[in-house]
Amino acid sequence: MRRHGKLEYGGQAAPLRTCVGCRIRTVKSELLRLVVVEGRVVPDPLGRLPGRGASLHPTLRCLELAERRRAFPRAFRVTGPLDATPVRAHLEGLDAD
Repeated sequence: MRRHGKLEYGGQAAPLRTCVGCRIRTVKSELLRLVVVEGRVVPDPLGRLPGRGASLHPTLRCLELAERRRAFPRAFRVTGPLDATPVRAHLEGLDAD
């Protein structure tokens, strides 16, 4: 029997999160956590920053989808646009490696 919100992953149940870009539910460990700090969306790779988090696949494609859909204000429950420049810089740094 499968539990809700969990996925068998490597023989163990793992928490699921939904990517704000592509809206695909994936294991939490495969997603990048994002938080808002002073009106900017910043990556939280260690998952320790305070505040409401949102998850995103660590690809520029999902970031562009989230920006086009205006998903960040909805995910973080804030009004107005948010600056995702730090996330873009982080993802471009990952692609360069």
